[in-house]
Amino acid sequence: MDWLIICLAAGIGYLLGSLNGAVIISRGIYRSDIREHGSGNAGTTNMLRTFGKGSALLTLVFDFVKGILACVLAGLLVKYCSGRFSYFDGVCTGGLFAVFGHNWPVYFGFKGGKGVLTGFAVMLMISPYAALCALGVFIVIVAVTRYVSLGSILAAFSLPLFVLMFRLLEHKTAFSYSVAVSIIFAVLIIVRHRANIGRLIKGSESKLSFKSGPKSDQTEEQGKKP
Repeated sequence: MDWLIICLAAGIGYLLGSLNGAVIISRGIYRSDIREHGSGNAGTTNMLRTFGKGSALLTLVFDFVKGILACVLAGLLVKYCSGRFSYFDGVCTGGLFAVFGHNWPVYFGFKGGKGVLTGFAVMLMISPYAALCALGVFIVIVAVTRYVSLGSILAAFSLPLFVLMFRLLEHKTAFSYSVAVSIIFAVLIIVRHRANIGRLIKGSESKLSFKSGPKSDQTEEQGKKP
């Protein structure tokens, strides 16, 4: 029964994570799928470059909140329905599968985003100090280089190290569910950025800019002309 509850927690996380904010907002407001524009990624950065700041902000809030909600609901389910597992176990399980859902959403043909923002929300629930330190790495790297992808990759790489560091500072055992989740997130985010890594090496990766906005059909058509 306890393992069934954990499976249900994973299901809750996955189904909530599959509600991809970028796809829902781009289809609902612009009647256009964000995955058909720019980098093809269903995430905040591509929304900023394609549809502007307002849509990017909506996407950011949506994907952040769903990560928190997945953790809380899964945690409460496990807390009140399982005698073996804890609220924290539920939070980790729901959050982990929310990121899986964001990357491979069942509602949108299993083609989603890279899970950076939702993963950050989840890690705030699991290891808040480590998540904030990783966010600091992201902010510094993006501020210096203006490469969001590079900031995401290095923040992801640093995340398990910060989680482990804070566990050791609290005199806890090195290995835990939180460390395992952070390692999975790091590997997943870095692998999902493999195309960006190739462009970074070639020097063709796009830099962050706040000048982009919604493009009219006429502008898009002009851009396609030789």
